[in-house]
Amino acid sequence: MRTYLECFPCFLSQTIRAGRMATSDEEKLKKLVDEVGMMLKDIPMHSPPPATARIIYRKIKDVTGNPDPYKKIKEQSTRTALALYPSMKEEIERSKDGLLTAIRLAIAGNVIDLGINRTFDVEEEIRKALENDFAVCHYDTFRAQLRQAEEILYLGDNAGECVFDRLLIEEMAKPVTYVVRGEPVINDAVHEDAVQAGLGKIATIVSSGTDAPGTILETCTTEFRKMYADAGFIISKGQGNYETLSGENRPIFFMLKVKCPVVARDIGTPEGGMILKTGAA
Repeated sequence: MRTYLECFPCFLSQTIRAGRMATSDEEKLKKLVDEVGMMLKDIPMHSPPPATARIIYRKIKDVTGNPDPYKKIKEQSTRTALALYPSMKEEIERSKDGLLTAIRLAIAGNVIDLGINRTFDVEEEIRKALENDFAVCHYDTFRAQLRQAEEILYLGDNAGECVFDRLLIEEMAKPVTYVVRGEPVINDAVHEDAVQAGLGKIATIVSSGTDAPGTILETCTTEFRKMYADAGFIISKGQGNYETLSGENRPIFFMLKVKCPVVARDIGTPEGGMILKTGAA
């Protein structure tokens, strides 16, 4: 997905929000905003938004000296999700279609996105995900291809959301390689976040190697790119992964909640919609 003009105010808003989390030094914050503002004029419109976010968050680390301003919030997000895990597991077990319910809950977890959302109510999001219709739902294709899949490459998104992904991984009952970011960026999951969520017990956790809030293949490790090229069934969670992989001709299922008007327009759905979309469609 390319960058749109509406993305630029969002880039600046994220800069200020993350900058304030990283430091209370107003001089550093002013320097940060000045430098990011100067950078934005050179951003190519054909690049995906996470490519710009990657540059911005590198600048935030450089100017503030804080390599992971969202660390405490990530840990709390995971603790909150783990507290909800037993009730969500029960919801899946008593539902008529456990797999579909697990997908709904996995998408509900995508609300834990601090690049887009300043506040959110996870329990309310769970309720809506269980009750509302999908904006795009290629569930029959997903279920049919899952039956044939020998293993799954699962591209994770945010810390805390990993717990919701765990529910789906347990329900799919297939060998899973779960992919996290190579370095902290926003509240995206890194290895320790996935371990805290309990994924180390049910999946193989690997790093894509990138420090972008998405999967920009040229910034990923050779090892991950080979996994990706060889994968026969890929789940791509969240907007960042959609924004970077939506043009790929691969066996991908995009699973996300649409949280901004730009992504809504690109997919052709209302903002707030739940998406289970095959990349082949």
